[in-house]
Amino acid sequence: MGKQIRLLYADDEEALRYLVKSQLEGEGFEVVTADDGDTAIDLLKKDPYDILLLDIRMPRVNGVEVLKYLRERKIASRVIMLTAVDDLSVAIESVKNGANDYITKPYDLQVLLSSIQRVMAK
Repeated sequence: MGKQIRLLYADDEEALRYLVKSQLEGEGFEVVTADDGDTAIDLLKKDPYDILLLDIRMPRVNGVEVLKYLRERKIASRVIMLTAVDDLSVAIESVKNGANDYITKPYDLQVLLSSIQRVMAK
């Protein structure tokens, strides 16, 4: 069996963090959560993650700022923006800043799993 994929999921919505964490753990992933971008950056300073799932609108530090932090430090984690912001300009900004994919909420678990498989294959 291969190495377990480690995900960091940052979202300020507690119920959604719990749901995504439990669904992905049920699929065999190791999932760590953060309630905002600040906490996500603190966690990134301590441990590596294969994939980050980032909400865009979070208090203090938003998802795009976390994405910029990763890229400025050349951290190799892949990034999927998982957000309620359904705005093409925000999606384009995310991709320009290095996001590997962009999924809008409410999300479909199969779409999220396909996205994870796709970005891990890159």
